[in-house]
Amino acid sequence: MTPLPFDIPSDVPVLIAGATASGKSELALRIAEAGGGRIVNADALQVFGNWRVLTARPGPEDEARAEHHLYGHVDGDQAYSVGHWLRDLAPLLEGPRPIIVGGTGLYFRALNEGLADIPPTPPEVRAEADARVAEGTDSLLAELDAETRARIDTRNPVRVQRAWEVQRATGRGLAAWQDETGPPLLPLDRTVPILLTSDKDWLNARIARRFTMMLDQGALEEARANLPDWDPRSPSAKAIGAPELIAHLQGHIDLETAQAQATQATRQYAKRQRTWFRARMGAWRHVDPADL
Repeated sequence: MTPLPFDIPSDVPVLIAGATASGKSELALRIAEAGGGRIVNADALQVFGNWRVLTARPGPEDEARAEHHLYGHVDGDQAYSVGHWLRDLAPLLEGPRPIIVGGTGLYFRALNEGLADIPPTPPEVRAEADARVAEGTDSLLAELDAETRARIDTRNPVRVQRAWEVQRATGRGLAAWQDETGPPLLPLDRTVPILLTSDKDWLNARIARRFTMMLDQGALEEARANLPDWDPRSPSAKAIGAPELIAHLQGHIDLETAQAQATQATRQYAKRQRTWFRARMGAWRHVDPADL
């Protein structure tokens, strides 16, 4: 195993963030094998049990190399929020040092900066939001307060819907709730925070290769297993590539088109991740994965 180009104390929690396909999981394994620790998922899509190949969850061989937690432990039709993740994570901060790895920036921000104690969204509000977002998010976005609009990723329909639901259910904007955030579970200065930052062309090439590998590893068969219960409104239906493979299985597009569309959707997702990380993770150690 090639030594890492930097030292990591074996008794300090490690955070690894980066865009999809940037090599986060392999780095986490190398750190665990070199200095001990258990790997904890911080990716909002890898929590779902019904998509393993398509969300690039660690396979059995990787799980045999080190402890893995919070992967595939949530049913595909079950809502799973940042708050759920923090509650599941809290007991894992005790014992073997955690190596927390993923591409969901909001998870890391809540971990390092705290999370507002927002009441759960009532089912009727969620149903209303689901119905409206089917027509697009512009009308929801227009009803948000200015401070909330300035803070969220307005191009991300999940974030827009969440902000609208909070405002609709509580009568207060998401930004106001965030301003009352409690103390963090794990402050950044008590960790080794690593952000994988790669060249765009290098990452795009890996994304294209990885989706081909996913098909070779059974992604289409995985989609076929999900087809009978497919619901595009389900939380796990947001897995990148799932809508495209389902559309192919339903006879709407051929497999080549599905692969091209899924690859493009992954690149767009990675671009949003990179933008988010650049804006909010300046204090992290930036590492080029091509150097690892």
